[in-house]
Amino acid sequence: MNNKNVQWMFVDMNSFFASVEQQENPRLAGQPVAVVPSMTEHTCAIAASYEAKSYGVKTGTIIRDALDMCPHLHCVPARHDVYVDYHHRILEEAVKHTPLTKVWSVDEFSSRLTPDNQSVDRAIAISNRLKAGLADNVGHHVKCSIGLAPNAYLAKVATDMQKPDGLVVLTPDILQDALFPLSLTDFPGIGENMQRRLNKGGIWTVEHLWNTQPKQLRKIWGSVEGEKFWYKIRGHDVPDQAHNKVMVGHSRVLDPAHRSPDMAKQIARRLTVKAAQRLRRYGMVAGAFRLSVTTTEREKWGVDVRLDHVDDNLSFIQTLNHLWGRMTHEFNPWRLKKVSVIMHDLRKPETVTADLFSISNTRQHQRRVAAELSAGMDALNKKYGANTCHFGACPSTLAGYVGTKIAFSRIPDQAEFWE
Repeated sequence: MNNKNVQWMFVDMNSFFASVEQQENPRLAGQPVAVVPSMTEHTCAIAASYEAKSYGVKTGTIIRDALDMCPHLHCVPARHDVYVDYHHRILEEAVKHTPLTKVWSVDEFSSRLTPDNQSVDRAIAISNRLKAGLADNVGHHVKCSIGLAPNAYLAKVATDMQKPDGLVVLTPDILQDALFPLSLTDFPGIGENMQRRLNKGGIWTVEHLWNTQPKQLRKIWGSVEGEKFWYKIRGHDVPDQAHNKVMVGHSRVLDPAHRSPDMAKQIARRLTVKAAQRLRRYGMVAGAFRLSVTTTEREKWGVDVRLDHVDDNLSFIQTLNHLWGRMTHEFNPWRLKKVSVIMHDLRKPETVTADLFSISNTRQHQRRVAAELSAGMDALNKKYGANTCHFGACPSTLAGYVGTKIAFSRIPDQAEFWE
């Protein structure tokens, strides 16, 4: 490891959702903006522009409180399809300048620099060209902070050291001077709970953390991740562990017009079909299904049921209908605020061993018909547009689509917005 070189670039888009809204609407440029899931004072901001952050408004701030902090705050409904479109435009620009190694989320990605671009001067030049390319080809309001470091983890840390529009270089020879002034919670992976565990172990500063032995960190973390952390902050390139997809699902905070049990069920059915479509695109089958709801009074209900590892719409809708009847009988909700459906115990079909003696010929025929029906619906909706063929009523939402949204570390396929 050359003490004067950097091997990784990390790019973090600044206030991404809010900056996209400012780019799309010139009236919002330079204004405090909060992106919200629904147009009500009782919801919270899912993103805030830097102008709004200067008033104390941030992600998670309740809008009624945000309006007290900033009376001229502009609240705009989230448009996840637009953000995904910008995400792909950003990546298209990025690959003109450096290879993409990993896309971490809708607004973060990293690049392992090629050997001839690992000198600090070359890496800075590439970073500046990337910033200029984003301004010219994506939008002047869509800015990013870039970190350059010996590994992707420290490059991500560097992006938080200068925002917005930052460019921070961490070479191995300056790590202690650069990192020791930071707080423990400035490091990804150290939240409030982990900070308390570190404090209990006698670690109160980054310098204490640096001087702790890797085995001690492993003990505090309760896993090998603590030992990996020791190597990461010293600039060692620790490979990420691959994770298999473990579930597919959708949830939605209901528009005020959809909060009665009957309307909420229509939304839940639409979420179920969308999740089943994703499952089929992934080439997976699910062995379990979960329905959960939350009322406007914050009461919660949720139940899991086992399935015979299926992927067709009919099986999931029949399961949803059964659980919805059970929910309304046991829970008797008056107004629902949120519905969620999750399909888990995912497997590839070829790994599922069916018990041929437990499935009648009639049942096998029903499964084939259900699978063919689902495939036919997918083909029609893909060819003629979303909701060309669907089950029951298809409620219109303020966002224009149901279920599809950006979540931490999950970027929806563009097809999801039109399924």
